[in-house]
Amino acid sequence: MAAPSEELNCQDFSEFQDVLRVMRQIDDRIVHELNTIIPTASFAGKIDANQTCKQLYESLKQAHVSREKAIKSCINESSSRVNKLREERNKDMDNLTLLKQLRKEQTNLKLIQSELNVEEVVNDRSWKVFKDRCRIHYKPPNSP
Repeated sequence: MAAPSEELNCQDFSEFQDVLRVMRQIDDRIVHELNTIIPTASFAGKIDANQTCKQLYESLKQAHVSREKAIKSCINESSSRVNKLREERNKDMDNLTLLKQLRKEQTNLKLIQSELNVEEVVNDRSWKVFKDRCRIHYKPPNSP
């Protein structure tokens, strides 16, 4: 259930979003996952809800950390390109191609940065659902 180790293409925002979408599948499917792994009262003795909630907690935590690292890595990469293009543009103010590249990269950087906000919303929703369903079965060491 861990996030795929796909490589993010930070220069192509649509491809970047596609990879993030795949990495967010654990969060998108959390309600279904919890309905599947948390037993009803009649099946409580057949499934170790403590262990399944613990495993889900670890998977969620790992997925969230990995996505945040990937997004921040792309932000750093894009910021470096913006700074480099700014320097080049300052040396050659008449170069319209450089201006277009700079604007395109600045837009890309803003879009990537906005994914941190999306990530926060996705993570908050997942932790809320997790806590609602697993709170009686498992208490995480450091509750998010």
